Amino acid sequence: MSFVRAASKASLLGARLPVYRAAPIAIRAFSQSAPARDQHSEETFEEFTARYEKEFDKVNDVFELQRNLNNCFAYDLVPSPSVIISALKAARRVNDFPSAVRVFEGIKHKVENKNQYQEYLTELEPIREELGIPLKEVLYPEGSA
Repeated sequence: MSFVRAASKASLLGARLPVYRAAPIAIRAFSQSAPARDQHSEETFEEFTARYEKEFDKVNDVFELQRNLNNCFAYDLVPSPSVIISALKAARRVNDFPSAVRVFEGIKHKVENKNQYQEYLTELEPIREELGIPLKEVLYPEGSA
């Protein structure tokens, strides 16, 4: 008698075969430096800044850089200049020029007004010059298209 026939007869007779289920697999979070917290506690701006500076210092490839940039800019706040400096240095380290330019676009969209954007540009001017990162406005002036 074939296995299929035996299994169908066993099911007709009401005999049940034991079912083995795999044990649940523990799922790791992407961010390794995120502290274990109570569900309802909120991270302060200083803790956020320290965490993302640490994250960007550990970046080894473009995927990690872009993932951290997406996570950082997903919050309802504008990252501090020290976080932006760490992100720009990480972009330089992994040789990702487009992401470095896009960081400034992200800042432009996150700030509330043009004066805040200008303040960020003024404060980040030395690191931009050091790393050779132009702004999108310089690369593609609006009237030249």
